[in-house]
Amino acid sequence: MHKRFLIIAALLGAVSVAMGAFGAHGLKQFVAEESISTFETGVRYQFYHVFGLLALAALWKEFPVKWLRWAGNCFITGIVLFSGSLYLLTAIKATNTVGLNGIGIITPIGGLFFIAGWLLIAAALLKNK
Repeated sequence: MHKRFLIIAALLGAVSVAMGAFGAHGLKQFVAEESISTFETGVRYQFYHVFGLLALAALWKEFPVKWLRWAGNCFITGIVLFSGSLYLLTAIKATNTVGLNGIGIITPIGGLFFIAGWLLIAAALLKNK
């Protein structure tokens, strides 16, 4: 299990760097500063949880419990929902797409997955003797 999380973390880390570079260098010509800030929040939280996945994979070697697997899956889901929705909102603003601004409701659901992931790590460590 830990190898899968390491691979996913590496791939999501690469995507984080690419998205961050695009946000810093290419996005300014398409959207307002407010949207760039939204995009950067997505990148920042994605990176935080990439590091969380890496730490989780290291913990898995010492504490191979299902709680850690659930935590990792929560982090991955959170990245897709939280960061993905912020990227999508920025793309909607860049293309002036009408009618899809409600996609922002997904962002806090992704945040709940992040919180659940961290709580599951705590539970795994507390439960393992």
